[in-house]
Amino acid sequence: MRFGFQGWSYILVGVAAVIFSGTCFAKKVGGGKGKCDIYEGSWVVDDSYPMYNSTLCPHIRKEFDCQKYGRPDKLYLRYRWQPKGCHLPRNGFSWHQSRFSGKDFLRRFKGKKIMYIGDSTSLNQWQSMVCLVHAAVPDPSRIFQKANGSITTVTFQDYDLSIMVFHSPYLVDIEAHRIGRILKLDSLKNGDIWKKSDILIFNTWLWWHRNGPTQPWDYIQVGHQIRKDMDRMVAFKKALIAWAKWVDSDVDFNKTQVFFRGVTTNHNDGKGWNEPGVTNCSKETQPISGSTYLGALPESSHVVEQVLSGIKRPVQFLNITNLSRLRKDGHPSMYNGVKRNMDCTHWCIAGVPDIWNQLLYSSLITQNRNKMYDL
Repeated sequence: MRFGFQGWSYILVGVAAVIFSGTCFAKKVGGGKGKCDIYEGSWVVDDSYPMYNSTLCPHIRKEFDCQKYGRPDKLYLRYRWQPKGCHLPRNGFSWHQSRFSGKDFLRRFKGKKIMYIGDSTSLNQWQSMVCLVHAAVPDPSRIFQKANGSITTVTFQDYDLSIMVFHSPYLVDIEAHRIGRILKLDSLKNGDIWKKSDILIFNTWLWWHRNGPTQPWDYIQVGHQIRKDMDRMVAFKKALIAWAKWVDSDVDFNKTQVFFRGVTTNHNDGKGWNEPGVTNCSKETQPISGSTYLGALPESSHVVEQVLSGIKRPVQFLNITNLSRLRKDGHPSMYNGVKRNMDCTHWCIAGVPDIWNQLLYSSLITQNRNKMYDL
């Protein structure tokens, strides 16, 4: 399906149906309930973490399996996200300090199809969710994984629950033509597959600045115009606008809930944590203290928020950019099963993506109890 750009205009955040604020009803520190921005806070040590034993989860790729590939420290596994002044809901009936309940998740989403769509950080998040739920299943032999083209599915047979990941790093289509591979900024043919799921979690950004041998396209098409290249931030925005128009026109919100997860940045520059001269994350073992990362938010994050503000349907924004920027210690670095590869972009599992899923879970709980955000 193709979506042109003419006639698309932005509307005020206060009018749009996209859920921007992290404000939800939560249990306040010290008792009582009230509104809280779940994305404002800091990382604190919790001795009950991690939420699962990664050595018992068979679904982790070698790129993210930091403990298996020799990471010597374990403190990074013990941090949980603490919103400022409140706690997150544990399940539909009680409150707890940010603890994911796999049993409640299986009960609540029995018979559902959940799909993560995007780049390899979506793969990160999908594997985290699979491990979180896997840990709650009494009989792991009843869990099955199957890959079919761009889709990998883990099925929890006794609960008729499927958790899928669809590899689509640009969200829009890349098609082979006589002249070469064309990135089509207004085409989302895979949308017909995506919209069959009950919960969709989208992400894109990581691949937009690729060039050279790792760039998987040769030309960019906007409408009927084909060009060799263009400003990547402009292209990124146009693709997001096409995705937003698809959400507004094609997704049945009586059946499907839609989330967009914010961008994550790498930790290859120590200036962000007041250590100029540091060029990777290899020696980082603790988060940045407090809630402030030095430097402005990336431009891509502002583009995401601008485009989301134009959506008329109730898309929820998982605004994990800043909380993830604080976790300079959360990457595989050299402990990733890929020889001679320093990775300060992706995330260890168990680790930071578990918190992304905790926030997703909390948002689902809050929305489904009709206690969601005010705009």
